[in-house]
Amino acid sequence: MADKKIIAVVGATGAQGGGLVRSILADANSEFSVRAITRKPDSDKGKALAAAGATVVAGDADNPATLDAAFAGAHGAFIVTNFWEHFSAERELAQAAAMARATRKAGNAHVVWSTLEDTRKWIPLSDPRVPNLHDKYKVAHFDSKGEADAIFAAEAAPTSYLVTSFYWDNFIHFGMGPRRGEDGKLGIAWAAGGAPLPGIAAADIGACAYGVFKKGPAAAGQRFGICGEVLTGGEMAAAMAKHLGEPVSFTDIPFEIYRNLGFPGAEDMSNMFQVQSLFSREFVANRSVELSRALHPGLQSFDTWLAHNIGQIPIG
Repeated sequence: MADKKIIAVVGATGAQGGGLVRSILADANSEFSVRAITRKPDSDKGKALAAAGATVVAGDADNPATLDAAFAGAHGAFIVTNFWEHFSAERELAQAAAMARATRKAGNAHVVWSTLEDTRKWIPLSDPRVPNLHDKYKVAHFDSKGEADAIFAAEAAPTSYLVTSFYWDNFIHFGMGPRRGEDGKLGIAWAAGGAPLPGIAAADIGACAYGVFKKGPAAAGQRFGICGEVLTGGEMAAAMAKHLGEPVSFTDIPFEIYRNLGFPGAEDMSNMFQVQSLFSREFVANRSVELSRALHPGLQSFDTWLAHNIGQIPIG
């Protein structure tokens, strides 16, 4: 372990960071070791990481003073933020900036930053087709990450940009799984605007990040757009029907209706789907299944992911 390069992993107990931790620890020939950064090292999840072979340390993106020790001496750092924990784009941007600056201060050789597009570059705030959020954003959880890209470029250690996709795990954890209608038939629904949706298994994001780290610091400055498959809502419904053994329909909800469904983040999600519909060609072009598979040969298709996870998807 002593001669291995340390990768400091933010969000090590979460979906993306956890996937990276597992990928490194599962590779007996890895040139890397894992330093798992979490706000609560003594939590059950923290203890589980330590038991699996990671070094677990405290670090909090809301408290920049804790980041110096968390990143010190590491070869690489994986940086991710979680908008859905607090629904504040401003807080997310501040967290990203603090971590970016800490990686340069620590002298890390290679950073992988999990990011998304700043949708305001496609549709400015002056464009009324998509409503503004908080007078600053079109899609808050995209725009804050995309805005942070410039901070990583200017103020972080050498950085690669991992551009992620819709988590298929949202069918498990975000209430997007099939529901029965009054007729007893199953259906899934969101505001797709007729556009296909690039998606990926959350665990594969961390595995793709591992692939970027294996490329080394020479990959700094490059963008890696990842997805497991690009599918329409109808195609996802058909795949679910195959695994559930009964029909599943897809309903394409109008954006304005979806925007007003009232669940936390509904406006942001509706705007996300609307921008993806308006700029579907660009959004899909920014992500490559082939590139993702090159980074992670075990990349899952939606069908493969369903085979492992269909039993975890709640049926409403």
